[in-house]
Amino acid sequence: MTPRIDAMGLVVSDMAASVAFYRRLGLAFPEDAGNQAHAEAELPGGLRLLLDTEKAVRSFHPAWRPPSGGNRAGLAFRCDSAAGVDSVYEELVEAGYHGELKPWDAFWGQRYAVVHDPDGNGVDLFAPLPTE
Repeated sequence: MTPRIDAMGLVVSDMAASVAFYRRLGLAFPEDAGNQAHAEAELPGGLRLLLDTEKAVRSFHPAWRPPSGGNRAGLAFRCDSAAGVDSVYEELVEAGYHGELKPWDAFWGQRYAVVHDPDGNGVDLFAPLPTE
C-alpha cells in the first residue's frame, strides 16, 4: 500500500488565537474549536489542517520542544485575484497579525505576500498574475 497525504498539522501555543487566524482565511473549524486541545478543519480536496496545542503534544511526547531558529512549516493560500492578495494581506495586518512580506508582483508570475500566524509560521498568500 502506498501512503497518501491526508492531513497537515501545526503545533500551536494558543488554540483560540490560531483558530481565529485560520478562520479569517476561510477555514471552517467546529464552533468550540478554540477551547480544545486538538482541532481540525477540512480543506478542499479532502485534506485536513490539524491544530494541536503544545500541551497536547507534550501529553504523548514529553520531550517535545518548539523549533528554534525560525519556522519550519508554511502554508500557502491561493486568492481569487491579485487584488484579493492585497485585500487579505491588509485585513490580516490591520487585525494585528505580522506582515512579513508586503504584496508584490513576483518574477514567477504571481502576486505574492507573506503573513505570520500567531505562532510565527509563514502563511503565503498568492494569485496568478494575468498574462497578456
